[in-house]
Amino acid sequence: MNWDQVEGNWKKFKGMAQQQWGKLTDDDLDVIEGKRTELVGRLQERYGYAKDQAEREIDTWLSRH
Repeated sequence: MNWDQVEGNWKKFKGMAQQQWGKLTDDDLDVIEGKRTELVGRLQERYGYAKDQAEREIDTWLSRH
């Protein structure tokens, strides 16, 4: 799966993202709106990840869906 699919179907993937990263709030997910850079930023903020670690987390998540 690629990010374009996630961005185009964010409502569907929003729940999956919240299951994966439970510290993300509904407000976080509304702000993200399918934007990868926003998700990276929120993961850094909520989990204390470095940018490259957040990117790897997202890539791993994408590969499973």
